[in-house]
Amino acid sequence: MHRNEEILKKMEARRTRCTVYTRVMGYHRPVESFNIGKKGEHRQRKQFVER
Repeated sequence: MHRNEEILKKMEARRTRCTVYTRVMGYHRPVESFNIGKKGEHRQRKQFVER
């Protein structure tokens, strides 16, 4: 097991669920409300850092 996995396992009881929002068509929407196809598309998106 990797060190990060060990830490997550140890702290699992203290973790809380969070809601992830993304911008769609000019609105911020929670990802959990997406249908299965849109959730898959969201997972495939590439993130970048604007400089």
